[in-house]
Amino acid sequence: MTTFIAYVVVFLLAATPFFEMIAVIPLGVAAGLHIVPVTVLALLGNVVTVLLVILLINHIQAWQKRRREAKGKNKESKREGRAKKVWNRFGLPGLAVAGPFFIGSHLAALMGMSFGGTKKRMATWMVGSLTVWCLITAVASYIGIDLLFTHTDREGFLVDYLNQ
Repeated sequence: MTTFIAYVVVFLLAATPFFEMIAVIPLGVAAGLHIVPVTVLALLGNVVTVLLVILLINHIQAWQKRRREAKGKNKESKREGRAKKVWNRFGLPGLAVAGPFFIGSHLAALMGMSFGGTKKRMATWMVGSLTVWCLITAVASYIGIDLLFTHTDREGFLVDYLNQ
């Protein structure tokens, strides 16, 4: 049951904006969880919430506008500035590919929709991009963790803790 909870935590953390699957996969692998379920759950968690952002864009933009007005901020943030630069230079594909690593997938989807991307194209590019980033992160994590713990009989800090 505790392993099941660990996998639920992987899904929930991957679904959390700004904590994303790029951070969750290495943590899950380092914790001793199996790479395949961690990768699949992290991808699903991230994709589900990114698709929700894309579907609910109108409501999110209205909320964001009210929030900025209440705070008295009309200036764009550094992240928005970076996203706008990528959009102007590379368009939707560039933002979808670079976004998850540099500004976060949720913000990349929000910015892409704000800059004029359609829901269908944004969803397609973001799911593809997240899949590629997920696979790259999984392979790098697996190789990195394997190198760290090759000569020990340790299974990972979470598995060690749960087995105590």
